[in-house]
Amino acid sequence: MCCETNNIYKILTITLLIVLIFSIIAIVFVVNNCQQNKNILTAIAKNGDNTEIGNATIKFSENRIIEGTAISHEEGSDEIRINEDGIYQISYQLNGERETIGTFNFNAVILINNEVLLEDTLNESPILRDNVTNRMTLTSTIFLRIEEGDIIKLGGLSIEDIFYTRARIDIKKIE
Repeated sequence: MCCETNNIYKILTITLLIVLIFSIIAIVFVVNNCQQNKNILTAIAKNGDNTEIGNATIKFSENRIIEGTAISHEEGSDEIRINEDGIYQISYQLNGERETIGTFNFNAVILINNEVLLEDTLNESPILRDNVTNRMTLTSTIFLRIEEGDIIKLGGLSIEDIFYTRARIDIKKIE
């Protein structure tokens, strides 16, 4: 009876050690996966960064957040470079102003590789015909599958004399 009890204790001890080891491995795996692969870029355009009117690609003078290596941007440039294939969440705000009185309308759009205007990302402002100075901010969040080497730009589109005074773009690789 004494030998059987010792064997049961040995089996229980070994079983507990195995469960403990697998639990530690699982916890380390989960923590490492949660901490890895944070690829985020936040770029800001301030008043004076963009002097083109009407149709323009937006230049961003300040990178507020850069985490990881999947997304890169040189301050002052309108190009955001994608360094890894994946699915990306893109959020932006684009402020447009017109100093003269008259029709006011502008749109924002995401461009890929400076030539592909993604129509499904087109964000249109209402057409205003008032006798006041106009300004408006367009915002949007989209998800895109983007390939390594692609270049993203935020574009402002208008036939009016719209100035793009401020902008922000936040890009996060989600998969």
